[in-house]
Amino acid sequence: MMGRMAARSTWKGYLKISLVNIPIKVFPATDAGATLSFNQLHAECQTRIQQKRWCPTCEKEVPNTDIVKGYEFEKGRYVVMGEEDIEKVRVESTRVINLEKFTDDTEIDPIYLERPYYLAPDGPVAREAFAVIREGMKGKAGIGKVALYGREYLIKVQPREKGLIMYTLRHASEIRSMDAIEELADVPAQVKPAEVALARQVMGTFEGELDFAAYKDEYQEGLREIIDAKVAGREVVAQEVEAPPKVVNLMEALRKSLDSISATRKKTAPATATVEKAAAPRKRARA
Repeated sequence: MMGRMAARSTWKGYLKISLVNIPIKVFPATDAGATLSFNQLHAECQTRIQQKRWCPTCEKEVPNTDIVKGYEFEKGRYVVMGEEDIEKVRVESTRVINLEKFTDDTEIDPIYLERPYYLAPDGPVAREAFAVIREGMKGKAGIGKVALYGREYLIKVQPREKGLIMYTLRHASEIRSMDAIEELADVPAQVKPAEVALARQVMGTFEGELDFAAYKDEYQEGLREIIDAKVAGREVVAQEVEAPPKVVNLMEALRKSLDSISATRKKTAPATATVEKAAAPRKRARA
């Protein structure tokens, strides 16, 4: 039986809080390989398409060794940036994640969250200090910056299980105001309390503990079924997807929802409950 493949770190440096510096490694928290990917093929012969780097001036393909980075500072004019130029950018965040501010972990609006990473201690010496900081941060989030993939990100760090989790954050300038959505301008601020109460009643019937593992990407599963069928030489017939009916009367739709839920639960009620209810009157009759 094969063991799990060890995760590879994408960044090494230090986690800094005031005068405390802890050697750490950063690991992606998500698995890009879990999603199906497609290659581009030539339809005529099904050969995989090659992406060539072509210079239209010299009319020839350019090898990677002859390609440099250029920034267009005016239309058609570029300044070339070599690796030695990029390495001259020595801001603290290229090697140190300095947590400069702490807040309650619920204070940050989820709209700012971008991508998650796991933090782990780098080496045996760092483990104890790492664990102390993790425990000390319970219920808190530290805000700082890190340089990743050629840019500096605002980040938040908070405890998670045995380690720490770091989220890259969007900057305020990247968040579009909801005022820009014209369709929201005429949404009523005041609604009928009776309709709200009934809507809450319907939602309440679906309340329960959330288990993310129970949710699967059905679209990806459908794609996989079609791929497997085509590999096996079988055809798959697409199922018809019915458009949901338009809601004409909200109260009527909510009441029908409750009736439907009630009827479904009666059908799936345990058989023992039915037996007990049926047996009760007979006992009283004999008494």
